[in-house]
Amino acid sequence: MSQDLAYAARLLLDAQRIMVFTGAGISTESGIPDFRGTDGIWTKLSPEDFMIDRYVSDRTVRTRAWATRFPKMFGDAQPNGAHEAVVDLWKAGKLIGCVTQNIDGLHQAAGLPQDQIAELHGNSDGIACLRCGAPHDPAEIEQRWVDGDVDPQCDHCGGILKSTIVFFGEVLPHSEIERANHWAAQADAVIAVGSSLSVYPAAYIPLEIASRGDTFVIINNGPTDLDTVASIRLEGMAATLLPQLVGAITA
Repeated sequence: MSQDLAYAARLLLDAQRIMVFTGAGISTESGIPDFRGTDGIWTKLSPEDFMIDRYVSDRTVRTRAWATRFPKMFGDAQPNGAHEAVVDLWKAGKLIGCVTQNIDGLHQAAGLPQDQIAELHGNSDGIACLRCGAPHDPAEIEQRWVDGDVDPQCDHCGGILKSTIVFFGEVLPHSEIERANHWAAQADAVIAVGSSLSVYPAAYIPLEIASRGDTFVIINNGPTDLDTVASIRLEGMAATLLPQLVGAITA
């Protein structure tokens, strides 16, 4: 164990209400690209296609979105050691909650209960109507798409359907923000994993904990916007470092 990792473990050893805050970097080792890297999602897709105004007003944008959504957006990606380490922290009774910017559902796939997760940017698995809010069975919508319905409409009101990912210009889901803020108010430490901590309002959540003087550990492959307020930043890959850190504080 490196000196930095050992120091981070000492800082966290007595914490009993640790929040984990995760970004795209926790899932890159599961084969899911990040957004802003050299091979990131924005090198392959246009961010403008994920603006809610364009999605609503332009059928061509919607047809491209469904072609990205089907088949399954993230293929057969599986949780890696970092996702499993978050579950281990929960099983040890030291996790107050996991706040994630990710939409891939890998925390749930690793075995973390849904009530232990706040998904700030939604989840790619769901589909709902923008007009009436009715949820739709993804398997049924996929079959309609396979059968040639490239811009499926709501069965109930004829409104526009959309993945439950939060697009640019949409308000973050109130229930998820409320849950995250509730955990942040009670947490006695935070571990941020795989996030540049540059996207707001999400980054305010770990920042709130750090601003009280509580332990703030960052694990990231590269610098973040909140390095200067962190207790320590561990440089490297999440699937390597987080299991070691969790193992050291739960042994």
